[in-house]
Amino acid sequence: MAVPKPTTMVLRRRTRAPKRYSEDEDGWGCDDVYCERCGSGDFGSKLLLCDKCDKGYHLFCLRPILVSVPKGYWFCPSCTNIKQPQLFPLVQTKIVDFFRIRRSSESMENQSNIKKRKRTCSLAVSKRKRKLLAYNPTEYPQRRLEQMASLATALKASGTEYSDGLTYRPGMALRSANCAALEKGGMQILPKEDIETLNLCKKMMEKGECPPLMVVFDPVEGFTVQADRYIKDLTIITEYVGDVDYLKNRENDDGDSMMTLLHASNPSKSLVICPDKRSNIARFVNGINNFSPDGRKKQNVKCVRYDVNGECRVLLIANRDIRKGERLYYDYNGYEHEYPTEHFV
Repeated sequence: MAVPKPTTMVLRRRTRAPKRYSEDEDGWGCDDVYCERCGSGDFGSKLLLCDKCDKGYHLFCLRPILVSVPKGYWFCPSCTNIKQPQLFPLVQTKIVDFFRIRRSSESMENQSNIKKRKRTCSLAVSKRKRKLLAYNPTEYPQRRLEQMASLATALKASGTEYSDGLTYRPGMALRSANCAALEKGGMQILPKEDIETLNLCKKMMEKGECPPLMVVFDPVEGFTVQADRYIKDLTIITEYVGDVDYLKNRENDDGDSMMTLLHASNPSKSLVICPDKRSNIARFVNGINNFSPDGRKKQNVKCVRYDVNGECRVLLIANRDIRKGERLYYDYNGYEHEYPTEHFV
């Protein structure tokens, strides 16, 4: 006679199941739990229960994948009836206000000088090999509005305020805590020429000359970023930004987008970037599957931490030429190798 396999039992709703199965007060198991997508009750610690219908889903079977159990209530796709995100209005004044674009009487002159600036940059680069390049914004103002509207759509859908720099909030780390000299083993210094290139990218964004990128919603990967024109190797894509906090304050945080800013010799001084409240397009660049050869082949962006005038900064940089329409991916585990990417598509 076949012995039935043990089933996963969960006593609490919407939490990580601490054991493969458990028992109630009478010594008998309670509600059987299995994944509605794959039908398996394995990986109990990865099963998530809907707070409305009590059905279970593996974190890695959901689309988009969840990397950790969210705080608060969670409702499954059937109960939330997920639809495409509401598009941000393609209205210039609304986009200007959302991104706090500087209105300048010189804007028309700046538009006419885009090609000139691009030509100057390429000539300079030919004389100094392996230096970082400023991105080339799309020439057409209407297309740039569409690019910015796509980012605004993603930010609004995720409840995130736009910011293009690191932010220091009350109750979190002070700016004085961001000291590159504290980096364990030292941090590479960004050369003066590359700092100028980074500052050029920042100024272009302030004027509405955004990187040539579109944020699109994929039912499998969620929001993701794709190139809207050809991007050359070593081009600065964007800076990874958000609120700066001590790692010790975020060890139990369920945020799936935190980025190491400072890996200090003294762990109590280590810092992370938290983009859940304030961020830019960097938050929506997806990661590769480190456990798959095909996943590694998708990488076209690298994440690099630099010492910029004594402070730590994180840049996303093209690590090869990127074709128009190609989605952007980088390695989430560039430093600590602790991010769970084995189920990434």
